[in-house]
Amino acid sequence: MSKVEEYVDVVVVGAGHAGCEAALACARLGMQTALFTVSVDSIALMPCNPNIGGSSKGHLVREIDALGGEMGKNIDRTFIQSKMLNKSKGPAVHSLRAQADKSDYSRSMRQVLERTDNLMIRQMEVTELIVEDGALTGVRTYSGAVYHCKAAILCTGTYLKARCIYGDVSVHTGPNGLQAANYLTDSLKANKVELRRFKTGTPARIAKKSIDFSKMEEQKGDERIVPFSFTTDPESIQKEQVSCWLTYTNPKTHEIIRSNLDRSPLYSGMIEGTGPRYCPSIEDKVVRFADKERHQVFIEPEGIHTDEMYIGGMSSSLPEDVQIAMYRSVPGLEHAQIVRNAYAIEYDCIDARALSLSLEFKNISGLFSAGQFNGSSGYEEAAAQGLIAGINAARKIQGKEPLILDRSEAYIGVLIDDLVTKENREPYRMMTSRAEYRLLLRQDNADMRLTKKGYEVGLIDEERYQKLLKKEREIAEEIKRVEQVHIGANEAVQHCLEAHGSTALKTSATLAELIRRPELTYEMLAEIDPQRPELEADVGEEVNINIKYRGYLERQEKQVEQFKKMERKKLPADMDYDAVPSLRTEARQKLKQYRPESIGQASRLAGVSPADVSVLLVYLTGGMHRKQGENNE
Repeated sequence: MSKVEEYVDVVVVGAGHAGCEAALACARLGMQTALFTVSVDSIALMPCNPNIGGSSKGHLVREIDALGGEMGKNIDRTFIQSKMLNKSKGPAVHSLRAQADKSDYSRSMRQVLERTDNLMIRQMEVTELIVEDGALTGVRTYSGAVYHCKAAILCTGTYLKARCIYGDVSVHTGPNGLQAANYLTDSLKANKVELRRFKTGTPARIAKKSIDFSKMEEQKGDERIVPFSFTTDPESIQKEQVSCWLTYTNPKTHEIIRSNLDRSPLYSGMIEGTGPRYCPSIEDKVVRFADKERHQVFIEPEGIHTDEMYIGGMSSSLPEDVQIAMYRSVPGLEHAQIVRNAYAIEYDCIDARALSLSLEFKNISGLFSAGQFNGSSGYEEAAAQGLIAGINAARKIQGKEPLILDRSEAYIGVLIDDLVTKENREPYRMMTSRAEYRLLLRQDNADMRLTKKGYEVGLIDEERYQKLLKKEREIAEEIKRVEQVHIGANEAVQHCLEAHGSTALKTSATLAELIRRPELTYEMLAEIDPQRPELEADVGEEVNINIKYRGYLERQEKQVEQFKKMERKKLPADMDYDAVPSLRTEARQKLKQYRPESIGQASRLAGVSPADVSVLLVYLTGGMHRKQGENNE
C-alpha cells in the first residue's frame, strides 16, 4: 500500500466536461488543485454526440463563458461547422450549435489544463472519501495514496460501476471501452450517500466511405459564423465548414426494430437504469411514437482527421446483427460499415436533492458534485455545474458566501434549481421550456446578465469587465437616441419601407416606432438613419431586441420581481416543520427531508401545494414571532 501523502486545496474527481470546468475555476481562483482521471487521454472526451450547444444548451455555453468558464472558447477553437438554430423564431429561443472535431476539442482542453497554474493532473482512480465529523478531509486512491484537501468535487460522469450493453453483450467498462470506476460507490454508500442507477446511450459510428450521400439532404453551416465566446473575434473564426447530412428511418426500419424488441436489453429487463426521456433510443421512439412513419437521422462527422460518422437520432442497445440490418434499411446507409456498435451505458449517480443550491452535499461539508453524477445529461449541463461547483468550492475555502444563480438570472440557475429541488426520475436535460423567464434569459445577453458576477468572483479580468461596461453604455445611449429620432415621410424613407415589405408612412415616426414593426429591424433602417453611430454588431442586436420586445420584457421583469420576493423569504436551516400548524402531512415530510432554503424553493418541491406555501408564509410572518416572544417570556 502506497505511503504517499499530498496536501492540496481541492481534489476534482473526473476530467470530463464538469471536471475540466471545476478544476480550472478552482485553479484560476488560486486554489492548489488536483484533477484525477482514469485516463489522461480521455480529458474532455465527447463519448456521444460530436457537438456543443443546440436548443437551450447553447444558452448554457454562453453563460459558462460569461462567468469565465472555458467551454465556449474551446469549441470556438475546434469547431468544424456552426449554425444558429431557430432563427425564424423569436430571440428567446435562438441557440448556437457547433459540430466539434472531437479529438481536437479534447486535445485543446487538455492543453489549457496542463498550462494552468495551480493545477496538477493525475491519472489515478479515486476509490475512497475520507470524512471526519461530517466534513470531507481528503481522498484515497487505488494505489493507497492519500490526498488531504479542504474540498472535493465529484465529477464522475458515467463511469461509476459503469456497464456497456447491446443485445446480450454486457461489458463492465466506461464509455468508449475506457476503464470504469468500480470502488468509489462503496465509499459513497458508507457515507450515507443515496445512489440510483441511470442509463444513457449512443448510436453507432459508421465508415464514411460506406455512405451514399446522394440519397441524403446536405446540411451546411451558417454563411456568417457567430462565436460562442464573447471574447472570440468573429473575424478570426470565419472558415470553410464541413457538411452534415439528413436522412430518415422508414417503415422497414421500424419493422426490423419491432420484430426484435424481445432481444433489446431495454425491454428484456437486462438494463436496470432509467434512460433519458428527451433523448430516447430508436427502439424507444418506434414504440412510443408508433404513428410516425419516419424519424430524422443526422449523419455528422466526428472530426477532420477521421472518417468515422456519427448516426445522430439512432442510439440503440439492440444486438449487433439487428443494428446492421436496421442501419442498412436507412436511405444512404444501405452498405453501411459499422466502426463502433451502438450501446447503452448504465452508471451510478445521486439524487441531487442531497445537495444545496451551491452543489455542496448537505450532510458532508466540503464535498461538492457536478455533471451526470448529479443525474443530468449532456456536456453543456455538466460543464455548467462543474463551473459553479468549482467556484463554490473555492469560495468555501476562502470563507466567502457561495455563488447562487436563481431561475430569473440564468439557465444555469434553472438547471441547478431543478436538479436539487425536483424529483428527477430520469437523466435531466435542459430545454428552453423549463425557463419561465426565457425572454430575459437569451443567449445574446448572457454577458450582460452574468459577466459582472464572474468579475466579482475573480474569473473575469479588468479589461473584459470594462468592455462590458462600455457595451452597456453604448446600448443605453443608442436606445435613447432612436426613441428620439424622427423620420419624415420622404421619398427615400418610403422606398426603404417598401423594399422591406412595410407600409408607407403617412406622417413622421420615430426610428423606435419603425423598429417595432414586425417586418423591420434596427439594421434594416440604417440607410435612412444618417446620424447612426458606428457600433459593434452585438450592440445593434441588443438595441433591436430591447426596442422591439420592450412591452414583453417589462412584463417579464415584473414577474421576476414577484419571484424574487419569494426567493428572498428565507427558511431557517433548523426550521421545526412539526411546529407549523395546518401543514399537510406530505408537505411536512418533504420539507423536513429536503430542507429548502427559501419559500420560493419550497414552492417547487413535489408535494408542497400553494396552500402549504401560504401556511408557511403566515407562520414566518406571525407564528414564529409569537413563539419567539413566548420563549423570551
